[in-house]
Amino acid sequence: MSTELIINSTQNGCRIALLKDKKLSEFHQDEDEHKFNVGDIFLGQVKKVVPGLNAAFVDIGYEKDAFLHYLDLGPQLQSLNTYTKQVISGKNKGKNLAGFKRQPDINKLGKMNQVLNKNQRVLVQVVKEPISTKGPRLSSELSIAGRYLVLVPFSDTVSVSKKIGDSAERKRLLRLITSIKPENFGIIIRTVAAGKNVGELDRDLSNLLDKWSSGMKMLKKVKPNEKVIGEINRANSILRDVLNESFDSIVVDDKDLYVQVKNFIKEIAPEKEKITKLYNGRAKIFEAYGIEKQLKGLFGQSVSIDGGGYLIIEHTEALHVIDVNSGNKSNAEDNQESTALKVNLDAAKEIARQLRLRDMGGIIVVDFIDMRKAENKKLLFKAMRDEMKTDRSKFTILPLSKFGLMQITRQRVRPELNIKTREVCPTCNGTGKIRASILVSDKIEKDLEHILTKQNEKKLTIALHPFLYSYYTKGIFSKRFKWYLKYKRWINLVEDSSMAIMEYQFINGHGEEIEL
Repeated sequence: MSTELIINSTQNGCRIALLKDKKLSEFHQDEDEHKFNVGDIFLGQVKKVVPGLNAAFVDIGYEKDAFLHYLDLGPQLQSLNTYTKQVISGKNKGKNLAGFKRQPDINKLGKMNQVLNKNQRVLVQVVKEPISTKGPRLSSELSIAGRYLVLVPFSDTVSVSKKIGDSAERKRLLRLITSIKPENFGIIIRTVAAGKNVGELDRDLSNLLDKWSSGMKMLKKVKPNEKVIGEINRANSILRDVLNESFDSIVVDDKDLYVQVKNFIKEIAPEKEKITKLYNGRAKIFEAYGIEKQLKGLFGQSVSIDGGGYLIIEHTEALHVIDVNSGNKSNAEDNQESTALKVNLDAAKEIARQLRLRDMGGIIVVDFIDMRKAENKKLLFKAMRDEMKTDRSKFTILPLSKFGLMQITRQRVRPELNIKTREVCPTCNGTGKIRASILVSDKIEKDLEHILTKQNEKKLTIALHPFLYSYYTKGIFSKRFKWYLKYKRWINLVEDSSMAIMEYQFINGHGEEIEL
């Protein structure tokens, strides 16, 4: 499987597309003005302690105070507060935690007003970005993520990702990291660390310690609600998390961003530096790689499934609902049960992709096509879990209920991505809206293939808008001529100016309209 990362620089930041076999797998928008990213560490100031919620509201510079629950304080809150005071007052240089005497853990069942007071300054980390009307969600259990390791201050624990299943490799990594771990720092070993040598892991650990040290130097100067340690930008964070041997190329269309990305790759994976390229084409980079067209087709309310059928995706404040429909072309199987199974399996693949693309979180309810056989339901449940395995967010999937519903929960840490795919109608000058017009040619191609191969029509005419007529007939090797080469049949095209740009009709040899 080929994997490409395409980065488009914009006025406000950049757009990032991850392609797998030329198909859009992930899409992110990184905006410069967005200052509250997951992983950012701030010097917050407690504005209000709410005993009823056992939580506090903390000012970190956002328009709404951020939320900090008692369970997110971390056991070593007292050590963190003591260390913060020492660094701010200059009693501790903050280079490392060697020799620092840790305080006892706070009570797991304690109350917020026992450990934090109004106007108190505390180091906090963003664990969930502002969503809708809510401010950021915070934690005082700090961690700094690297390529292979995660650094956890005020801890001595070394843990290994559960996704590393080989017991011998787990023991090797535990022994190796324990031998190089600095005092008063815990380490979480990430999945991508499997098979890496001590030099690579030690270099990653040194980078994390440098980041902590520079953040503590910054702590002496910052005022309450200012950032102390910033997470790297979205493009580099994606590279840090997903860059592996399968990557074929990383293409950037901005020179400054290209240099920045190349330097970052040189730091985390020097062997991959050569795959970074600067795009110099005349067309816009997302147009050249076919990404704009994919975005139009993948972010609408209705999404097509390979092999026939479609999804209807609805969003509410409480949850997301996905309805699976077979359409009228999913008739390749022998009976209703096998047809339902095939459409459901294809839908599972597309649903897993949509969850990553839109970064949908919270509760997702999927209404699959009803199936009677228990073994088919188990097969669908397994397929859904397999498709979700590569998802970097935490998730839980429940088996199909009696009503054929599958419930999925997916960690939501940033606002859901929503791209407008509807356009102002050119025929009514903005009084109404149509579905993305760029997709009409694709739909005509699919319908034509279905009529000629499945229904075996011998003589066919298509009536369409003059714009579409020109699109299919202009040039020596026109689209219509390519149809002739492909299907060995000449398709008659008729201009009809009474039709809207999205309208078309298939007419058989008897002059009757073909219903689809």
